[in-house]
This record gives sequence, C-alpha cells and structure tokens, in this order.
Amino acid sequence: MRRLSSAAAARAAAKISLVALDVDGVLTDGKIIINDDGGEAKNFHVRDGMAIVMALKHGLQIAVISGRRSKVVEHRARELGIRHVYQGAGDKLSVLKRLLAKLKLTPSRAAFMGDDINDLEAMGFAGFSAAPADADSSVLEAAAWVSSFPGGGGAVRELIRLVMTAQGKWPSHDGKAYSDEA
Repeated sequence: MRRLSSAAAARAAAKISLVALDVDGVLTDGKIIINDDGGEAKNFHVRDGMAIVMALKHGLQIAVISGRRSKVVEHRARELGIRHVYQGAGDKLSVLKRLLAKLKLTPSRAAFMGDDINDLEAMGFAGFSAAPADADSSVLEAAAWVSSFPGGGGAVRELIRLVMTAQGKWPSHDGKAYSDEA
C-alpha cells in the first residue's frame, strides 16, 4: 500500500471513532517473559497508556484484539478503562467486523494497528491501517501509516496523538484539550 502523506493521514484520522490494537508487538514490545509457574509478564509503555486514557476521556473508542489469551492483558485493559477486549481471536477480521456492527460504525471510522501477518486482514478492512516502526516487513508494506516508534515504545501514543490532533482534542502545552470551546 502507498503511504499516506501527512495531510492525507490527518484527514483520514479526523474521521476515526475506533482505534483497534493488536497487543503483542503493538501495545507491548512483543517479548513475553514466562516464569517457572507459567505466569507471564509483558512490557507496556506508560505513555501509550496515558494516550489511551486521554482518548477514552474524549470519546474515542479503543479496542484490543489479540490472538493470544493473557491475564496480563485483561488486567492492563481494565486498568486503562478499555471495554472492548477480545483475546484468543484467531480471526481478527471477524472480530473487527462484529465490533464495528455493534458500535454502528463503518470501516472508514476505524483504525487498526498491527505488527504481524495475522493482523493484515483486519488492517486491510479498517479505513486507516497503521503499524509500529518495528513491524514485520509485510505489515510495513501494507500499512497506510507507520509510527516512528516501535511496538511497546510509544507507537500507540503516536497513533492516538495523530487522531486526537486531527480532531482538535489533543492537549495543548498547558494541559487543556484543543477544542472549539476552549
């Protein structure tokens, strides 16, 4: 896919109502630490979390759609206030389609950020496809927009910032959100 120019990315981002995210390699650095008891740990970036909280506060819908199941993901999503959590999703495209129908949104109102080949169909369906800087090469080719940050290292924040800035909702330097009412 041809990359969107900055202006085209901003125009597309202005229409987004739902940001759907893969977990491993997008919200995390893709590494999974498994201890002797089988419990796992993942690295999430606090800046991504802050952006998610701000997005939810300003009415943007956030979803996580993961091919794996993890209590860590469940806990982090709950902590951030993410209500749309889908784990063990073998077919992310079907999950995304069902979620859009539930929210009464068209694909053009959705962004999907993925990092690996199992994300390609959902990315192709969403109106705005995004990838972290360190995504698989086939995903980088397919993405309309690529973050300058890696998965688990600020890529989600950069995407949310793009969307919220295009919508006039990203906080200014004084901490107040941009809006027509400010």
